Amino acid sequence: MNTDQNTQDLELDNQADIELNKPSKSRFLFLLGFFGFFIFAWAGCYNLYEHGYKKNDNITVPSSTSYEPTYK
Repeated sequence: MNTDQNTQDLELDNQADIELNKPSKSRFLFLLGFFGFFIFAWAGCYNLYEHGYKKNDNITVPSSTSYEPTYK
């Protein structure tokens, strides 16, 4: 009896291996890309929200920059 032949027959494919299951691999890569893009976009929006323009009402505008400037 050949032991090498018996061990080759007993090897089973791992069902959790995504390389052996093409639909599972495709779904995994799609979800990875989708959520990666979603988190990237959300982080960018959050960063713009946190560091965005802050309104300041206490600005003194020189009279020489108005539509009809006045000079001294």
